[in-house]
Amino acid sequence: MNEASKALIIWLSILALAIANGLFREAVLLPAFGIPAAFVLSGLLLSALIIGVAWVSLPWLRLSGPGQFWLVGFGWLALTLAFEFSFGLAQGKSWPVMLEAYTFKDGNLWPLVLAVTACAPFIAAKIRRKA
Repeated sequence: MNEASKALIIWLSILALAIANGLFREAVLLPAFGIPAAFVLSGLLLSALIIGVAWVSLPWLRLSGPGQFWLVGFGWLALTLAFEFSFGLAQGKSWPVMLEAYTFKDGNLWPLVLAVTACAPFIAAKIRRKA
């Protein structure tokens, strides 16, 4: 199996965790903490999960060098954006509604999560080297 296929499988696991994180936010965090705190906690949790998945998966990916780490990270970012906007459009959401997630409104850290997604393989590799 090549690196692109492996990276796609890993991204699918990240997608599953993101969906679970959203369900957790709606069912547990929102009722317990309210909107701003729930969005902040959910964003931080998802960011940590993404870095964790990257850290665990690096030996399986067998990437060589920073260029490949960045390529995988930006690939994950592209897949995430494609999924998000495709899913939103399929639900009939307008562009302004979908783009609201990028304004940090009500503590929504989605732009930070996207940045972490792009950087996760590189960050995970740095953590692995220090461990």
